[in-house]
Amino acid sequence: MIPVRRLNHAVLYVSDLDRSVEFYERLFGFKVIARQGPMAFLRAKGSSNHHDLGLLSLGRGTPRPEPGTTGLYHLAWELGSIQELAAAREELLKLGAMSGESDHGATKSVYGADPDGNEFELMVLLPKEKWGRWEHDVTTSRLHWEKELP
Repeated sequence: MIPVRRLNHAVLYVSDLDRSVEFYERLFGFKVIARQGPMAFLRAKGSSNHHDLGLLSLGRGTPRPEPGTTGLYHLAWELGSIQELAAAREELLKLGAMSGESDHGATKSVYGADPDGNEFELMVLLPKEKWGRWEHDVTTSRLHWEKELP
């Protein structure tokens, strides 16, 4: 058994490095900590990681993978509160980057995609004592903001 502690970072293929860096800086407040050739390395505010996201440019005009093919489906970033999730939803809508939202029982989520179609999830994890029946189950249902926001 390999004793994994947590996901440390992800690296995404992109077609336009500058456009992708600007997207992740603007939406998430990531800061570029290094650039090397076709790569950029970004860190989230308050992160203890060297970098949280790597971007590797394959060049403009690189085709996207066909929907339904194998590969990464999405990355999930945890936010601190349902209010932060609601604010993130508004930012995604402003950028035209939102692709959905769901209540998964133990988590509440909104989904988006970067300019290359790389999907991500922004989620809030409920305290474990509130998971109830969802500790060993998952649902995908409509997120009712009126119920979630105080």
